Amino acid sequence: MKLGAIFPQTEIGRDPGEIREFAQAVEGMGYDYIFIADHVLGADASHHSHPAYAMYNHEKVVHESMTTLGFLAGITKTVGLTTGILILPQRQTVLVAKQAAEVDLLSGGRLRMGIGVGWNEVEYQALNQNFHNRGRRSEEQIEVMRALWSQEVVDFDGRWHRITHAGINPLPVQRPIPVWLGAGSPFFPTLPEAVLRRIARIADGWCPNFLPFEEGRQLVAQVQDYAKEAGRDPSTVGLEGRLVIAGKQPEDWLAEMKGWEELDAGFVCVETRRGGLKSLDQHIDAFARVKETVS
Repeated sequence: MKLGAIFPQTEIGRDPGEIREFAQAVEGMGYDYIFIADHVLGADASHHSHPAYAMYNHEKVVHESMTTLGFLAGITKTVGLTTGILILPQRQTVLVAKQAAEVDLLSGGRLRMGIGVGWNEVEYQALNQNFHNRGRRSEEQIEVMRALWSQEVVDFDGRWHRITHAGINPLPVQRPIPVWLGAGSPFFPTLPEAVLRRIARIADGWCPNFLPFEEGRQLVAQVQDYAKEAGRDPSTVGLEGRLVIAGKQPEDWLAEMKGWEELDAGFVCVETRRGGLKSLDQHIDAFARVKETVS
């Protein structure tokens, strides 16, 4: 099971030297990948209402994910790089495919694309994208990206995309780059059937936000059943767990890791945010404690 470190968006600050220090520290500890969240805009919570605005708002520093991954590609050597989770339907599909191919190339094939449909309608409005068809549109976006990553010339005529005999160059190392789907949030962990079926049909893997106990086991079983219905081997749909350490003791971390192992999760990402940590050093120390405990 590969262990990832969630980049502490909103808590790491603006200093590029600290970003470098964080990335190289977790790579040096033996973490397998860095998982970085995506938001383009932060809404002013005095004018908009959503539970997540407590964490993501216009006062919080959120580094642009694809640019930051390009930076990380150049300052690390072996650690994997994962978007977690890129809000694909609010971005231009072909541009994302181009950016991802470049990050994959610059990193020597270390990129995994975690994508989702998001929750922040304010961002969609500002980026001139439709919030209300984002799930259906994301499926075609994934199809387009996979074609662009795998073929020198693409001819595609879909509902939302048209590419007439064109392609991106350079192509990525991985052809195609793995696409995993984010599902749920700490605020809304319940997952609609349509989301579970989308994961089962088209995802290389999925990144849910539940605990690996009874409810989580039921949802994993549903995805496996839907994968069979779609003619897929359920074992080909990867699973990534999340270990939020705030407010928990090492024995809780171990119990959750055992739960993810029992669910055959191939990845677990560790989150140190929302635990009252005040400095980069405190985040790094927390990642070191988790690594020592669960390894």
